Amino acid sequence: MSPLEPFGARLRHAMDARGPLCVGIDSHGSLLSAWGLNDDVPGLERFTRTVVEALADRVAVFKPQSAFFERFGSRGIAVLEKAVADLREAGALVVMDAKRGDIGSTMAAYAETFLHEDSPLFADALTVSPYLGYGSLEPAVDLARRSGCGLFVLALTSNPEGAEVQRAVRTEDPAGRTVAAAMLAHLAADNAGQTPLGSFGAVVGATLGDLSAYDLDINGPLLAPGIGAQGATPADLPSVFGKAVRNVVPSVSRGVLRHGPDAAPLRAAAERYADEVRAAVGA
Repeated sequence: MSPLEPFGARLRHAMDARGPLCVGIDSHGSLLSAWGLNDDVPGLERFTRTVVEALADRVAVFKPQSAFFERFGSRGIAVLEKAVADLREAGALVVMDAKRGDIGSTMAAYAETFLHEDSPLFADALTVSPYLGYGSLEPAVDLARRSGCGLFVLALTSNPEGAEVQRAVRTEDPAGRTVAAAMLAHLAADNAGQTPLGSFGAVVGATLGDLSAYDLDINGPLLAPGIGAQGATPADLPSVFGKAVRNVVPSVSRGVLRHGPDAAPLRAAAERYADEVRAAVGA
């Protein structure tokens, strides 16, 4: 395997060059319908191709949600494979939103699916779930290091149900940290000494309000869903992320995609969000 420059460095360069924005490719059936497309493989293909052709050369990061492609079986996966290849060829970074999590050889197989350069689904980073223990992610961490890829670990997610696990206090922890705080500490350790940015990030919802109780300064990226349809705005980012706001990767899906299917409104929406984020975080 020929490793790439580490993901964290590539991410920093991409956001500096194209703006600090991640566009999610979430092909909801309702969104396909709003575009005048059928909720089938041809509709999925047309939708995905339109997004890629309109935005691939100007947005820093894309986050395809694997489930919306997997639901169509092998033909949907084929659409995802082409989208990933085309996005990366256009110079964009791809974060595969698959939220994989398991142990041992199964976790290693998930990692190889998305983080090995010979895989047709090879992406720049992968979202993963640490709730079998952070150590269960070791195969993915190791492969990401070798391949120059990154991980985004679920830490403080925007869904209300997440709090019952993520904000639970670990009774065995002498410091009385929550589960989320422990995950952030693991990520900080894995990013130690990396410049200009570590490759191991956290998923932290932009809708969560004051997070000053958590140390988000992990020297890694913070993937922040919730901008747009979920109610958060770029102006909210400094109050949520504090001194770590410079490392935030705000993710917008429907807020951009609802402006399709024409390319010009899609581009205008993405540029508007990127400009608003720049202004909010001082980038």
